[in-house]
Amino acid sequence: MQIKVTNIYVDDQEKALSFYTNVLGMAKKADFGNAGYRWLTVSFADDPNGVELQLAADTNPVGKAYQQGLYSQGQPAVMFLTSDIKAEHARITGKGGKFKMDPTDVTGSTIAQIEDGCGNLIQITQLKW
Repeated sequence: MQIKVTNIYVDDQEKALSFYTNVLGMAKKADFGNAGYRWLTVSFADDPNGVELQLAADTNPVGKAYQQGLYSQGQPAVMFLTSDIKAEHARITGKGGKFKMDPTDVTGSTIAQIEDGCGNLIQITQLKW
């Protein structure tokens, strides 16, 4: 088995789509709706058949509480791996991304956290091993 789709809750799907595609460099994978519901996913442009990230509207009270709880505790909603965190930091900053934590060495990795502008912290990690 494998993970095909995972989700994060966002307070504005259009704003989230813009951030994840224009700032992080992901590509829109699926976008359709029915009766006010919108299924919106993105994936990394260099792996179009890889894992999809659903940008789910936080209209569900449980989802919204989960999203706000993670954010208030400084916990990332999702973590992405990179082989060059300094280059990603420079690229994302150049596209207007706002980092809450610049690249920081921790045990076994270097991490950075960026706000997606839709209620989430995103962690970027470069493993040292």
